[in-house]
Amino acid sequence: MRALRRLLGLRDDGADLARDTATVRRIAAQLDALPPAEARFLAAFAYVLARVARADLVISEEETEEMLKLVREYSTLSEPQALLVVQMAKTQATALAGTENYLVTRQFKEMSNRAQRIDLLRCLFAVAAADNNISVVENTEISQIGEELGFAPPEIAQVRAAYRDQLSVLKDLPH
Repeated sequence: MRALRRLLGLRDDGADLARDTATVRRIAAQLDALPPAEARFLAAFAYVLARVARADLVISEEETEEMLKLVREYSTLSEPQALLVVQMAKTQATALAGTENYLVTRQFKEMSNRAQRIDLLRCLFAVAAADNNISVVENTEISQIGEELGFAPPEIAQVRAAYRDQLSVLKDLPH
């Protein structure tokens, strides 16, 4: 039956749920008011944002506020619901990191289209730039995520160009 559903292009939420990472399951479980596919998408989105915020081992208040703004912008969640999602994503990113980083990013890639992945890449730079400084570590993490999402280095550089003034490595160079 699953093969027939795939052949017809129909989603099999049961199969999708079974492939979810522990992180996506934990966050999505708090979003029971949303359709399961939307909750899973949002959980992965928020986690990847937190992954970048945590890259330099500190998630600043500015980064948290930017994450909250982006989660609200890309969802229908209320402020308290979005705050819960962001807090859970930050907790998961702090506690699990390592392999979970790649697994959640891969899951996001599988459940998104190219336009959504480009939006996520832009959002990653926005989170890193929230404190007006994209550190080398954050930039490296975003590049890694971009490659995991299927982007070539020139495509990542094109998105990064909008944040040139916030790149710590370029701040002291003459314009």
